[in-house]
Amino acid sequence: MQLTHRTTGAPVTATYWMDHAWLGTHVEPGVTLDVAGGRIAGIRTGVEAPPHGATVLRGLTIPGLANTHSHAFHRALRATVQVGSGTFWTWRELMYRTAAKLTPDTYFDLARATYAEMALAGITSVGEFHYLHHAPGGTPYANPNAMGEALIAAAAEAGIRITLLDTAYLAAGFGEQPNRHQLRFSDTTAEAWAERASLLKGDDHTLIGAAVHSVRAVPADQLATVARWAEERDAPLHVHLSEQTAENDACRAAHGRTPTRLLADHGVLGPRTTGIHNTHLTEEDIALLGSSTTGTCMCPTTERDLADGIGPAAALQKAGSPLSLGSDSHAVIDLFEEARAMELNERLRTHVRGHWTAAALLRAASADGHAALGRPDAGVLEPGAPADLTTIALDSVRTAGPVPRLAAETAVFAASAADVRHTVVAGRHIVRDGRHTRIEDVPRALATAIAALHG
Repeated sequence: MQLTHRTTGAPVTATYWMDHAWLGTHVEPGVTLDVAGGRIAGIRTGVEAPPHGATVLRGLTIPGLANTHSHAFHRALRATVQVGSGTFWTWRELMYRTAAKLTPDTYFDLARATYAEMALAGITSVGEFHYLHHAPGGTPYANPNAMGEALIAAAAEAGIRITLLDTAYLAAGFGEQPNRHQLRFSDTTAEAWAERASLLKGDDHTLIGAAVHSVRAVPADQLATVARWAEERDAPLHVHLSEQTAENDACRAAHGRTPTRLLADHGVLGPRTTGIHNTHLTEEDIALLGSSTTGTCMCPTTERDLADGIGPAAALQKAGSPLSLGSDSHAVIDLFEEARAMELNERLRTHVRGHWTAAALLRAASADGHAALGRPDAGVLEPGAPADLTTIALDSVRTAGPVPRLAAETAVFAASAADVRHTVVAGRHIVRDGRHTRIEDVPRALATAIAALHG
């Protein structure tokens, strides 16, 4: 038996025995993991049977998944936006109608159910790209962060970690005032945004980060204010980047440069920054993102749902941009599907197979996603890391058959969110045997929360 152990000074509060665990490079049978203070206190391999008192996790246990990019209220759009045809811009009008109906209470209900769905899908941490700040018409709530605090509370009740990426969204387009839908989003200036965002508080399960909605939504002369706010707090900074060719064209018309170059010129790029989508990029854009080690979050299920296009993920990673994954609009919530879609999209585009190994795709769905959310110590099964785990069944109709040593390949290329059996956050069992331990009926919670908005 091999032994790896780190003394934390805290007593062991839980022990898990995993019949198979992915240790970053390979699948290891018979692994015991001790938890102390919400972190992994020790790992033992070669343990053929569960020790007395250990909780048994049958299947493949991997580090908890990171959903790097989420708009929680978009969950209410599922199926509704599939009626008829249209473009990203017609989809956006339907999104605005849903946003207009939300209050802090209804947002809490919807987000709580959506985050519970994420927990059921093995997600232990979410990056919430939050721009729905104010009451209809743009009037601030008595508590100016009522909507953001509703999201923080929702994640706590659902049992997952959250990085609240409070988003500056100040304009409708280059030189355009917010339209009637966007008044709820706007703090009018980056300085006013920073003042409000500074009131937000984190905790053991909550980090506060920042976001630039897009170059069209934050005037160029105010980008540095948002970047500076994040830099002063060593906080993650995210930005929607080149999702649509129309944005690229408008940026060139207004500023004579691409959105990526505009962000670089105003100090937004860097290792704490993650570009969301990064779909329509020039070779210079790719070099700028890579050389600055700015991250890339790909959201393949949303990008294909909105007909956005296929981003140059392989070229970005080769240039130096770390890759992470997000479910974005929640057309589905399934990080295994996001991981395999990134690889399969690249195959369709290049007519070549095997751009990423299963291990690399799992890393994008876990460690690199957590790092993009401000938790660089998460996403690994190692002593000292947060005790966040996800266990996938290896005996479902999708996963049965392959030998255990190929369990990582099975997870990425065959499994779905429906195969998640256990989700553990900070050593606490949030999903046990496919059922949420805190929210008794997640489907009903989703249906009720969404019906309240569509009624």
